[in-house]
Amino acid sequence: MMADKEIKTKTRKKEKKKEIKEQEKKRLAVIRVRGKVHLRGDISDTMKLLNLTRVNHCVVVDNRVQYLGMINKAKDYITWGEIDAKIMNKLLSKRGMLTGNKKLTDDYISKNENINYNSIEELSTGIVDFNAEFKDVPDLKPVFRLRPPKKGYDRGGIKHPYSLGGALGYRGEKINELLERMI
Repeated sequence: MMADKEIKTKTRKKEKKKEIKEQEKKRLAVIRVRGKVHLRGDISDTMKLLNLTRVNHCVVVDNRVQYLGMINKAKDYITWGEIDAKIMNKLLSKRGMLTGNKKLTDDYISKNENINYNSIEELSTGIVDFNAEFKDVPDLKPVFRLRPPKKGYDRGGIKHPYSLGGALGYRGEKINELLERMI
């Protein structure tokens, strides 16, 4: 009897993993909204793994199970949603930095032999469509340093979830509007 329950739970877990693997791949923009005061150690470590070390830093990740688990753990300090190609283009062209605090330019992309793209626009479309990765561009920093949003966060402030009028948590496509104000 006990063995049957264990087998059923194992098969359910395997089915859930298959469902997650089969779901559509998406790029998620993750922005750190809150600071590090009164931050638990495990959440601080998760933020370091996501490369979100400061407020208003942004990273772009895919929706793998590992990333979703880290995002869920730090949900009270970050906001995230699906990024589109237009905003990715703006993010790379205006806030993309190379090592040595140099800006990412079309010249750098076209002259570099390791990159199969000729412009930032093509690269951003490739990244959103999963044809390219950030690590394909040598010396590109994985973090985008953004400004605080123009006209501030929503009325609820940075201590309440987005669903209740605040700034934290999952936003879906609305993350593009926030990124537009922060770039």
